[in-house]
Formats: sequence, structure tokens, C-alpha cells
Amino acid sequence: MKKKGRRKLYYGLKRVQDIVLASGGLVALSPLLLGTAAAIKAEDPSSPVFFKQTRIGKDGKPFDFYKFRSMVTGAEEQLEELREKNEMTGGPMFKIKDDPRTTGVGRFIRKYSIDELPQLVNVIRGDMSLVGPRPSLPREVRHFTDHQRKRLSVTPGLTCFWQVRSDRNEMPFEDWVELDLKYIEEQSVLTDWKIIARTVGTVFRGEGV
Repeated sequence: MKKKGRRKLYYGLKRVQDIVLASGGLVALSPLLLGTAAAIKAEDPSSPVFFKQTRIGKDGKPFDFYKFRSMVTGAEEQLEELREKNEMTGGPMFKIKDDPRTTGVGRFIRKYSIDELPQLVNVIRGDMSLVGPRPSLPREVRHFTDHQRKRLSVTPGLTCFWQVRSDRNEMPFEDWVELDLKYIEEQSVLTDWKIIARTVGTVFRGEGV
């Protein structure tokens, strides 16, 4: 089979795998999802349980991205005040390990990546895949170089090579980009399962922050 045919078959299998695993995950994890929603609401009854944000998907297409709310209401408005504390170098991404906007429940669910579970809905909808480059914000993509924009050539994912690195928060953005391009070049069913397996280990070790 030619490379183009193999890639088409892979994408077909990947989509089936995404739907089956994401659907099964939502059912199996429903007690955890309900418990998390209840904890978030109990901590702050006046604020929403979920956080919705526009992210950029394959070929630059925007989509609604979902997470459990792990930060205080109005966290986006406080971002500019924290810019100088950004720990992500070499690019437009913003990350700080001990973000003061994070709630008490938020710290726990981020540590174990529970806040990311609503993205299983994004996977079922086809906005995201289980494995692929993490989706970026529009304001970040506007500052991408042509090289960095190559990350947008595939469907973004719930996890990736960068996500399973213990040093990811200290990693320059250019190194993150290279890991994403490495995935795009090497992507296969086997590569996806290796990343998924490593992700499970990362989650159980509480390295999700």
C-alpha cells in the first residue's frame, strides 16, 4: 500500500478509535465527572462548573474547547497582570506552575488532569483527537511563525509527546513545537498507543499541572 493510502487508513482507524475510547471513557468515568462537577459547584455555587474557550484546530479552524473550571471567575481578565511571571520561554504560550488564579478544587483536578476530561466531548465531536498537538488560543496562533504553524496541519489532541514530559513546564516553546512536528512525522496507531500509555502513567503520578 502506498504512503498516501496507509495514511488515509490510519486516519480512519484513528477516528474510530477516538469515538470508541472517548465514548467509553465518558461512561466509565461518569461518577468521577459528576463528583468533580459537584465539588466545583460546592466550592463556588455562583460560578459555572465548565470553562468554555475558543481554541484553534486543524488548518486554523476555531472550535469551542471545554474544561472543568479550575480557576476563579474572571481569570482571563487577570492574565495581563501575570504576564511577567510567564515560565514558558521562546513563544507566545503562557504557563506558570503555581498560578494564583487556581481554586482549591482546581489545584487537585489539574494535578491529576481531571480538568481536561470534558475534552472527551470535543474528541467525539471531531474537534480534537485523543492524541495530537495541544490546541492553542487564537491570540497565540496570531504570533506563530510559519514553522510553528505546521502544528495546525493535524487535528489537535488531548495528549501528546509534550504532555507526557515531566519537564514540560520548563521546556522552551520551540522544543514543544519540535515534539509536535516529530509526532506529525511519526504518527501511527502504535505511536498513539505509546503516548496514551505514557499519559496514564503521568496522570497516576499526579504530574498534570
